[in-house]
Amino acid sequence: MSHERIKIKDVTPQEFNPKTHKGTSDRFNPSNRIYVRAMYGVYQKLRRNTGWFLMLLFLGLPWIPYGDRQAILLDIGRQQFNFFGTTLWPQDLTLLASLLMIAAFALFFITTFLGRVWCGYLCPQTVWTFIYIWFEEKLEGPANKRRKQDSMKLTGNLLARKTAKHAAWFAVALITGLTFVGYFLPIKALFVDFFTFNANFWPGFWVLFFAGCTYANAGWMRSIMCIHMCPYARFQSAMFDKDTYIVGYDVERGEARGPRSRKKDPKELGLGDCIDCNLCVQVCPTGIDIRDGLQYECINCGACVDACDQTMDRMGYERGLISYTTEHKLAGHKTHVMRPKLLGYGAVMVVMIGLFFYLLSTIQPMGLDVIRDRNQLFKVNTEGLIENTYTLKLLNKTQQPAVFNLHAEGLEEIEWYGQQQVTVAAGEIFTLPVSLGVDPYLLQKPIADITFVMEKEADGEVLELRTESRFIGNLR
Repeated sequence: MSHERIKIKDVTPQEFNPKTHKGTSDRFNPSNRIYVRAMYGVYQKLRRNTGWFLMLLFLGLPWIPYGDRQAILLDIGRQQFNFFGTTLWPQDLTLLASLLMIAAFALFFITTFLGRVWCGYLCPQTVWTFIYIWFEEKLEGPANKRRKQDSMKLTGNLLARKTAKHAAWFAVALITGLTFVGYFLPIKALFVDFFTFNANFWPGFWVLFFAGCTYANAGWMRSIMCIHMCPYARFQSAMFDKDTYIVGYDVERGEARGPRSRKKDPKELGLGDCIDCNLCVQVCPTGIDIRDGLQYECINCGACVDACDQTMDRMGYERGLISYTTEHKLAGHKTHVMRPKLLGYGAVMVVMIGLFFYLLSTIQPMGLDVIRDRNQLFKVNTEGLIENTYTLKLLNKTQQPAVFNLHAEGLEEIEWYGQQQVTVAAGEIFTLPVSLGVDPYLLQKPIADITFVMEKEADGEVLELRTESRFIGNLR
């Protein structure tokens, strides 16, 4: 039996360095407010442009018309999910399941490759938070000024500016709530009813509920959501490896850190390139110091990268002291981009995308449910035929009225009692009671399999939908 010692990895957290956290005494305390300093640079420009694009997309999509309704309308009451010319029904929820699986594996893929870029550039919490910070910056002043003001006595001028800030925050929150609910109700009527106080209780409640959530999350909670509540921050480490691109600090180049004159050679002073300006902490929306190493609170927004690059430019040093890099690169090793885990996530994502488009292409523009009458198994009619009664549910999934032809197969000489050609309005379910009659001498079994066939002509072709049922007879 082998007695070799099992190698273990030391996961003892690094000693907390209070010198690098000048803004708060405890960055993990939700009651400590983080005053985020405004920063401009390559990555912040990319983040802002991405955020504005997503915001305008979110606000604009419900207003796009399509025929006599809005292009995207998730009508839960009628169980219809309209996307331009396509209407999805509860029967098509496999599409939603495949779409959610695509989103999950896309998140796994992008996280394994580029870390938490979703959090830094695409997450609604981040987008709305930076919008709120922009109003804060414009109406109350820079971060240092805001910190100083909040420690002083409230003046009339400060009260006016804070009131304007909260009014702007609430306006953004209200528009957000109205727009979100507008994906589920006709948005034009919703806006008119809400602002004329004619909205019903539940639409009004949900608008105010989502407005309140937006106001609280983006205005007050901010980093608390990312640090204490977001589950993604907790399980992201399962997708990270040493080849994942993260925001990292080059310790070998930066240490020892310390202030110095631009004219002085840092090597002569025994210093690295980090001048300990603390800007990377001041611009971080979650209040961490990236120089303490990789931390789960980091959302990969790149604000510290832009801040450090600007400092390096002013000092005449090379950029990249803080950069998007990998643990292997920081350790002096080669980064392996194409690795099994990343390829595996990518392969599953491609398969799921293919499955999604296959399911999308096989969606039938019609639906047929057959409900057999269970109160009476069968009866003998005046013609001596055994008769079974059924209720047919004809569903028209298209946006135009459709004419359907019906018949039954599976038994010889089936007599059809009821309509065999039905016109169904767009997006409607038509209930049709019918009966089938069969000569008892033609029945070979007490219970026979039959098939109801629903046909529709479209663009010169005949679309067919078949649904199986049972015919119960009385054999002599």
